[in-house]
Amino acid sequence: MVRKEDLLKTLEDLRDEEFEDFKCLLKEESLAGHQTIKASQLQNAERQDIVDLMVQTYQLPGAVEATKKLLKTINRNDLLQSLSDISSGPEEQQAAKPRVCAGAKLKACLVFLGILVILVCCVFIPLLASKDGTVISVHHPSSYETTTQYAVDVTLDPDTAHPELILSADRKQVYHGDVRKNLPDNPKRFTRYAIVLGKQSFPSGRFYFEVQVKEKTKWDLGVVRESINRKGNITLSPKDGFWTIWLRKGNEYKALDSPSVVLSLNPQPQKVGVFVDYEEGLVSFYDVDAAALIYSFTGCSFTEKLYPYFDPCFNDGGTNSAPLIICPVNQTV
Repeated sequence: MVRKEDLLKTLEDLRDEEFEDFKCLLKEESLAGHQTIKASQLQNAERQDIVDLMVQTYQLPGAVEATKKLLKTINRNDLLQSLSDISSGPEEQQAAKPRVCAGAKLKACLVFLGILVILVCCVFIPLLASKDGTVISVHHPSSYETTTQYAVDVTLDPDTAHPELILSADRKQVYHGDVRKNLPDNPKRFTRYAIVLGKQSFPSGRFYFEVQVKEKTKWDLGVVRESINRKGNITLSPKDGFWTIWLRKGNEYKALDSPSVVLSLNPQPQKVGVFVDYEEGLVSFYDVDAAALIYSFTGCSFTEKLYPYFDPCFNDGGTNSAPLIICPVNQTV
């Protein structure tokens, strides 16, 4: 059964831009027997306020129904599925299962874990099955030091930059400004989200770059395929051509995989390295100062040019005003 806490967590997983879309659509949402939430109540409402308003107006079942409908509208089907999974269990799932004694459960778990360890160590790490059923070797970089030899010079492409982004003269730094510039709306430019791509594209091979994220409370980094959507709603997932990680609320990290993966990073990285092996289908993120792997997307299928991806996110009244900085590799900024 979905609780208010589940609704709040779902809204917290929305990007700021998506949350604003959610609120805008909520003004038009009405359920049978209930009044529509007033626009004045929604204007400055935060995520907790929105949950309270929906439950107060629709009751909890109606709030869940409205949330699911709006998640579908803004194309966050991953969160819709997560909410649906909660709705269908665990009570309903437990009712359909035979009761098993605790000892039998423990024994079954131990056997399963043993099999899983064998599979991971002996099969999935050294080998990867390709789409045609053949088996190929996977040669991941052995360490952070190995990746740095593939360093490339990345600069920002102003033709892709959202109109509210400020780029430095050398095209190495970007942050969100408060004024929307009057720029040509060319096909390459992002118009809804505060995103800019790298000028350089990579159709094959290996490449690596580093980005300083110091003093920021939120950001997105990674690589994307050339044909991604740049004008409408965006879902950060490999299926949609995004291989990214993000920071939210100053200390909440996530890899936007399918499904997304919560990352526990302590200490927090001040500089993030991004490594790509196009032919191996690998995208890895590193904490540069710790020379430690943060997360790897594996088994990726690349068929287009890849571009470095940067989203400094909105400045939130100055609390997130620090820039993302593309750094020289092996040199402290």
